[in-house]
Parts: sequence; structure tokens; C-alpha cells
Amino acid sequence: MKITENTVVGLTYELKVTNDAAHSLPFSVEVRDEEDPFYFVFGNSGLPEKFERLLENKTEGNTFNFTLSVEEAYGYSDEELVLTVPKAQFTNEKGFQPEMLEEGSFLPLIDEDGYPMQAKVIKDMGEELLLDFNHPLVGMNLHFDGEIYRVRKATKEEAAQGFVE
Repeated sequence: MKITENTVVGLTYELKVTNDAAHSLPFSVEVRDEEDPFYFVFGNSGLPEKFERLLENKTEGNTFNFTLSVEEAYGYSDEELVLTVPKAQFTNEKGFQPEMLEEGSFLPLIDEDGYPMQAKVIKDMGEELLLDFNHPLVGMNLHFDGEIYRVRKATKEEAAQGFVE
């Protein structure tokens, strides 16, 4: 089966990133193997558009190797997504442990519509935290090297929701 709109795709790959600095060396940030492939609904995944286009019409067992530039991936940092938030919002009662609020940590959050999101703790300012809601790979070129592990038709629910059950 070919990868087309509303198919579930499973990938194994290594993702390396570089920044825009001259002579930036790629470093590995994620490896998904056969024990833990990455699954998504094609055409409704929220992934960069070019990522999906480069996989379209491939079949199980095909390999891929491509790079997405910063502009094709998650773009550049948006300063409007760096916000100061009262530390009091992140209590033990709400499931936050003190070590989760340390600088450099990623906080698992849920937006007002119930969708998961995350924010990076940039600075602890005492009563407030400076949080960065930009995608963790913003400002990076993404280098993918992998294989199409599985392709199947999405269920009606998966196609409607945009994610794999």
C-alpha cells in the first residue's frame, strides 16, 4: 500500500539536527527503531508539510534520506511564544514536581482545547517562570535517514482525529 491521504504510516529513522551556523555539525536527537516506530496519520499529522510530501507514495520497506531546512521544518523562534507565567500555577496538586520546574526542563501541558503541548523552562525568576512555547526543534535543520516500517489505511476515528489510536 502506498502512503497517501489518511493512511497510517510507521517509520523507523534517525533524526539529526544542525543550526544555521556555518559548519554546524549534525547531532542525533532521536532514533526510532522497530521496537518503537513513529506512527502518524498522513495528511493530517501536524508535521511539516514538506516532510509528508517527501514520503508520499512510498511503500513499506522503502528507505528515505532527506533534509528539511529551518523554513521547511519548524521555522525560527517566535518571541511572542516566550511568556512569563506565575510559578503558583505548577503545584504538586496539579501533578508538577519541583524538579520539573528547573531551567532547561520541558513541562507537559494541555491547552484550553485539551490538546497536549509543552513549554521549556528558560528561567526561574522566583515567583514566576519564563517559558518558551516554541517547538523544541525551532531554528534547526532536520536530517532524516530511515525506512517506511508500516503503511495501512487509517480508521475513521484516526482520520478524523489526526492521530493514531
